[in-house]
Amino acid sequence: MQRQVWLTPKAGAIHNLSLQTQNMPTLMSGFIRIKVKAVGLNFADIFALTGLYSATPEGAFIPGLEFSGQVLGCDAESAYKVGDRIMGVTRFGGYTSTIDIEENYIQPLPSAWSFSQGAAYLVQTLTAFYGLTELGNLKANQTVLVHSAGGGVGLQAMKLINSMGATPIGTVGNQCKKDVLNDMGFDQILVREKDFTQQLQRENLNFDLVLDGIGGKVQQASFEHLNPMGRLVVFGAAEFTPGKNRPNYLSAIFKYAFRPKYDVLDMISENKSVLAFNLIWLWQQTDYMSTLIQHMMQHEIPAPYVAHEYDFENAFEAIECLRSGKSMGKVVLNVK
Repeated sequence: MQRQVWLTPKAGAIHNLSLQTQNMPTLMSGFIRIKVKAVGLNFADIFALTGLYSATPEGAFIPGLEFSGQVLGCDAESAYKVGDRIMGVTRFGGYTSTIDIEENYIQPLPSAWSFSQGAAYLVQTLTAFYGLTELGNLKANQTVLVHSAGGGVGLQAMKLINSMGATPIGTVGNQCKKDVLNDMGFDQILVREKDFTQQLQRENLNFDLVLDGIGGKVQQASFEHLNPMGRLVVFGAAEFTPGKNRPNYLSAIFKYAFRPKYDVLDMISENKSVLAFNLIWLWQQTDYMSTLIQHMMQHEIPAPYVAHEYDFENAFEAIECLRSGKSMGKVVLNVK
């Protein structure tokens, strides 16, 4: 049996990726073979391909952290059977037409969901859920600022916050994204202005929790507008998004030098906290991850919003759609 994969010989440039054919080994005991139907794209893919992601494998690797598909093969004692529809996560290796994965890393795909929606759910919803609950300690009636509310993580966070009885306030980069979010029922959406501090002051806004994946001055302004006992939870740094092929190192060095810095003594006086995480390390703690997913799925939020779908062969176009910052919701590759 053969499979198609997008493989890069090493991190450093997006254009190192190439579509290749590989022979599949014999299915190992305890693993499930999945015919992949859809692959979810994440900013971690772009950062890994350009060498800006701390968890990037050394040498050749297949990018991709999440997928959906159907079971092709499994052990007789498995909870799954051939033909079952599933969604799953993987520590890289997702840009493929077939994947062998341990059972702990997959979940049944809800019957009403498409494969594209399944490939858009686990990583981004788990990122939002972990940040909001495990680190953010979200409580009912709190006010939460969600940056990039039109993106995959942001949209899932907005839904989760509503489901937990708190108030989400989202920020987006343009009016078009605001209109889409308004149509989804989210009324409190800010189109970020260049001087975000001044914007928050004018709107007289303060927050109990901030979920940020942007960084820079936007993050600093958000921290300054935390209420006492407020928490800033950081899961990414979109301001370091590389160019179309590789990082702009001069720009990255400049932004790094002037990144926000937080003094713990000041934080004690102001009674504010900063927490940051990289979700991929959770993949090594399967029991904890499974428990989180079960708790997360108890929140019956609408299916993920997939606005951009590409054929598997068009991975470069899909990556650029995500990298550009113009995407809304999830970007997905569909596998024939």
